[in-house]
Amino acid sequence: MENRLLGGSGLKVPVLSFGVGTFGGGSQFFDAWGATDNLAEARRIVDICLDAGVNLFDTADVYSNGRSEEVLGKALEGRRDQVLISTKATFRLGHGPNDVGSSRYHLRRSIEGSLRRLGTDYVDIYHLHGFDALTPIEEVQESLNGFVREGKVRYIACSNFSGWHLMKSLAVADRYGWTRFVAHQVHYSLIGREYEWELMPLALDQKVGALVWSPLGWGRLTGKLRRGQPLPAVSRLHKTAGAAPPVSDERLYQIVDALDAVAAETGKTVPQVALNWLLQRPTISSLILGARNEGQLRQNLGAVGWSLSAEQIAALDKASDVTPVYPYWHQRQFPERIPWPV
Repeated sequence: MENRLLGGSGLKVPVLSFGVGTFGGGSQFFDAWGATDNLAEARRIVDICLDAGVNLFDTADVYSNGRSEEVLGKALEGRRDQVLISTKATFRLGHGPNDVGSSRYHLRRSIEGSLRRLGTDYVDIYHLHGFDALTPIEEVQESLNGFVREGKVRYIACSNFSGWHLMKSLAVADRYGWTRFVAHQVHYSLIGREYEWELMPLALDQKVGALVWSPLGWGRLTGKLRRGQPLPAVSRLHKTAGAAPPVSDERLYQIVDALDAVAAETGKTVPQVALNWLLQRPTISSLILGARNEGQLRQNLGAVGWSLSAEQIAALDKASDVTPVYPYWHQRQFPERIPWPV
């Protein structure tokens, strides 16, 4: 398994990591991902990951209301020193007025709760799950810096920030000499390339590594969705389609057709090709994989150890290209001054 530096930090992470949103279940949304509530099954998944060199596990306090962290913590008992744990806070966990957001109050309660559920005294990567526009950025960044100084957190990161959210947070941290974000967990795939418009150039400039969530586009790039065919009987899209970003059928099928052609050339599967394409993009530190079962996990692990050709990447780029929103469509016309990120 290839390992890459996480942004501008000295921490190396595997290019494939495992997201344990499938651990715990407990709601229609998370059950749609998969419900690995059996500890033996969770340990089996962890075993497979570690055997393949996947030692980064990603969770969040809100996944199944804390059950994901609990199951992961139990599955990792006796081998905490072999793994990297990433978890998140900010989203609502509780019914009180302060049970949401990135205030000092909520973040303190969140990190203590996550450590307790995970059965550890520190997490390796601690994310803000989303931006909190109501809490002063100084309060947020100072709180995170405090967690690092206390040894409860090794590195800090964010998720789902816009460009100005991320840049302002970095600027505040730099102004006061506080720990800065080294990673940004982002939505990115062949059917969701908005990350490239502003966040990728920012990440290159500021040395912020990308941890990619939903690299198969909410399950649309598994090879199971085809022209003229209904959704497969087992698909998360039956229950989570409303939360997934929209994509037209024609654009999806155009991308899948291109993936099919490259898969035939390489002898790989459609999802393996889609994941390998992402691994060739600038700023990518790790792709966060999810899997309902051992078979899905083993297939996704086959996305590494080989590389697409320049011609194959160009074909996938062309099939998945979309005109960006303003000002990015305008800036695209001036590559002499605003070159493509490399």
